[in-house]
Amino acid sequence: QVQLVESGGGLVQAGGSLRLSCAASGRTFSTYAMGWFRQAPGKEREFVAAISFSGGNTYYPDSVKGRFTISRDNARNTVYLQMNSLKPEDTAVYYCAAVVASYSNTYYTDGYKYNYWGQGTQVTVSS
Repeated sequence: QVQLVESGGGLVQAGGSLRLSCAASGRTFSTYAMGWFRQAPGKEREFVAAISFSGGNTYYPDSVKGRFTISRDNARNTVYLQMNSLKPEDTAVYYCAAVVASYSNTYYTDGYKYNYWGQGTQVTVSS
């Protein structure tokens, strides 16, 4: 069992940056593959970034590639999402998610693969 708590959301102007954090409870964080997802009002949940439990593999959709960076600090039980060059279309509630991974380099882009979710943090990008 793991509990996830996101922080770092807020209001930023277009072109600005934010760094989201997701703090996880539990002693086995280093065995969890992690992901970030977002959901805007009236839209479906969207995959944003994923990282393997080793931290060695990451994946991004084209919509955020080159602007967002996912990273993790297993010693601090925390995963981060650095968001640069933000656009109004990035406005959404951002969620982190976790799932036990069998292999150190495995990551998941499908939200249905994840067992644990945080409560979300709001990111608003003004134009």
